[in-house]
Amino acid sequence: MAYLLGVVAFVAALVLSVVLHEAGHLVTAKRFGMKATQFFVGFGPTLWSRRRGETEYGVKAILLGGFVRIVGYTTLEPIDEADRPRAFHRQPARRRAVVIAAGVAANFAFAFVLLTVLATAVGVRDPGTATNTVQRVGACVPASLGAGCREGDPPSPARQAGLRAGDRIVSFAGTPIADWEQLRAAIRAARPGRTVPVVAERDGTRQTLQVRLAEVDREPFLGVTARVVGAGYDRLDPGAAVVFAARGIGLAVAQMGRALAALPAALPDLFSPERGQSTGGQVGSVVGAGQTSGEIFASGGSWRDKVAAYLALVASINVFLGALNVLPLLPLDGGHLAVVGYERLRARIARARGRPDPGPVDITRLLPVTYLVLLLLLGLGILLIAADVLNPLQVPP
Repeated sequence: MAYLLGVVAFVAALVLSVVLHEAGHLVTAKRFGMKATQFFVGFGPTLWSRRRGETEYGVKAILLGGFVRIVGYTTLEPIDEADRPRAFHRQPARRRAVVIAAGVAANFAFAFVLLTVLATAVGVRDPGTATNTVQRVGACVPASLGAGCREGDPPSPARQAGLRAGDRIVSFAGTPIADWEQLRAAIRAARPGRTVPVVAERDGTRQTLQVRLAEVDREPFLGVTARVVGAGYDRLDPGAAVVFAARGIGLAVAQMGRALAALPAALPDLFSPERGQSTGGQVGSVVGAGQTSGEIFASGGSWRDKVAAYLALVASINVFLGALNVLPLLPLDGGHLAVVGYERLRARIARARGRPDPGPVDITRLLPVTYLVLLLLLGLGILLIAADVLNPLQVPP
């Protein structure tokens, strides 16, 4: 039930994010006197609609987007003579740019509000200090560090040697261990396949265990996680929360840029156990985000852990929607902004040469590129959905 609740909560947040994006377009278009005939969430068959004034509001069956239909959004649309003065493409460039950018601005603003609420109401997580006490012993030697156990995987070296949760490792291969960083350094200095003595303190007594290290991702592997002390949440004052939110959005945009740039190289690994090891392989679909939300709700963490992770997830989705739509590619908002910018640049050049304004761009020339972008986005979306269903990313504990 908790997992299902998490999925439903994510769908609700996704719908709200789409509504806010499209509302940005609608509100600014109406504010400038443009005529908007439809405001819909989703695509496909209409489930419900109601007309208020000149605009029909409704919900369609496939909740994977939405749209606002503004009269004359492109020069290809037939327009009634009475609506011609209110057509989008007949408006000044600045107004058109504001309407186009308003959807992106709404998503970024929503992400900013969510992160600010997280910082002030829930708090920013202090990760605490990892100790040399074992919190959990891994069950197996996974195919990669981000992968789970599969049938046939050998037991982890720690489990095979008899290490237990609560053991405090005080020596590794003859090196005294006082904290987790020293243990990690000692493991990295060892060689996979080597048997090393590990001194563990259990119930006040010390015992020496012989551990044969495995190899994962070309590194020596022991198979334990550290007990963390001092972890918690610190609520920030409004000023610090604003800085936290702005910095968080900036970091999210940078990480998404790196992930999308690395995605083409990671495509062959989307269906392999190594998927999560590359930045590009960590790109997921709406299905993967829903799975992540379900796992957050079903986890054994505190309510703060769950609320913080959920708010961060929804904020990241809005940052992604905003950042994706900024790309200067039709039919994305950034593509329409690029067209407006090109029209203004062309008009200035013509004016400087004493020539008349060339007018709107012939959108028919851009249709092949638009169709290609749509095809690529659709194909990539289907591929990522398939990867999330068949080879889902694991949410770290």
